[in-house]
Amino acid sequence: MTPSNPTEKALPSVALVQTTSTDDYRANLEYGLAMVAQAAARGAQVVAFPEVFLFIGGRQKKLELAQSLDGEAVDQFRQAAQQSNIAVLMGSFHEKIPDNPERVYNTSVWIDAQGEIVATYRKMKLFDVELPQITIRESDTVKPGDMLPPVFDTPVGRVGLTICFDLRYPELFQHLRKQGAEVIFVPSNFTAHTGAAHWNLLLRARAVENQVYIAAPAQYGKHNEKFTSYGHTLLANPWGNVTAQAADQAGLILGEIDHQLLRRVRQELPMGVPSF
Repeated sequence: MTPSNPTEKALPSVALVQTTSTDDYRANLEYGLAMVAQAAARGAQVVAFPEVFLFIGGRQKKLELAQSLDGEAVDQFRQAAQQSNIAVLMGSFHEKIPDNPERVYNTSVWIDAQGEIVATYRKMKLFDVELPQITIRESDTVKPGDMLPPVFDTPVGRVGLTICFDLRYPELFQHLRKQGAEVIFVPSNFTAHTGAAHWNLLLRARAVENQVYIAAPAQYGKHNEKFTSYGHTLLANPWGNVTAQAADQAGLILGEIDHQLLRRVRQELPMGVPSF
């Protein structure tokens, strides 16, 4: 949005990155760092990446590439955030578990524009499914987190974190709304099959139910011979309208967070805060 007069303040904006990640960690990392700079140059206050945006591939390499919160990947994005003066959501990466070499955490990291880690969240709800096209057992290599997702203050409002399959558990989103969330991020890696059926529906439902913005950066396309992601990165407003959506390609989109609209929706359709 361009202000119509010098006194009008632009709405805060989020940049949502859509990636087609592979098992080439270094290439994925370099692409992500380039997107941070691009998002900042386009005026975004936050740039958010999809789930597992630094690696999609086999079990053994996943375990070998897993890192701690003070490892190279987080450090690189902390530096990039500070250099570009933009907050970064590492949608998720594979976090090493010191006493468990056979599994990792699927972890989101929020870094502020000063390069400081503000919040982390380890995915609670794991994707163990048997579909006609594919069987996936995330729990074979991922340990679920045991802490409810956080809510915290950011330049775009009170933010709550979730990851992908969490989307199917409305109670997590109700928890975030109860904690004051205004924008909930859903970095994801939906399969092409489940995405076509449920992605848009569930994201818009969570926005309407909780009267929040839902920001969902997603993986897109064919990552290897076995796995294809749905994509359709989007931003939905508290009325359930999709206000920004990515094309079928890697890249980023910008979306605005209108707090006046959010307040109006909550005032005109008062639902209160969940008490359970």
